[in-house]
Amino acid sequence: MKYQGSCHCGQIAFEVEGEIPEVMSCNCSLCQRKGALMWFVPRPAVVLHTPADKMGTYLFNKHVIQHHFCPTCGIHPFGEAMSPSGQAMAAINVRCLDGVDVSALKVQHYNGRGS
Repeated sequence: MKYQGSCHCGQIAFEVEGEIPEVMSCNCSLCQRKGALMWFVPRPAVVLHTPADKMGTYLFNKHVIQHHFCPTCGIHPFGEAMSPSGQAMAAINVRCLDGVDVSALKVQHYNGRGS
């Protein structure tokens, strides 16, 4: 399935294709505050409709995940990193996807504070 996604104001817009088997809720200091529910996809599954220079990027802790956010509205629609196997991945905040009923998704809880 193909999903349309964006930040609140629409400055960051993208589409992503795939099935959402489950999402992850992380309790690290950043994710806890963002309230994101993340769906991990190969980075090529994401088509960005916004120039990358229009996004803000935040790095923290080990500086391996690029947490992208909108400098206008502050919403974090997705992040990028490499998987342990070396594959480029995107962590899509499903709360930023049109037409997704987040209450119907299976949520895997991840202890990011303990990592």
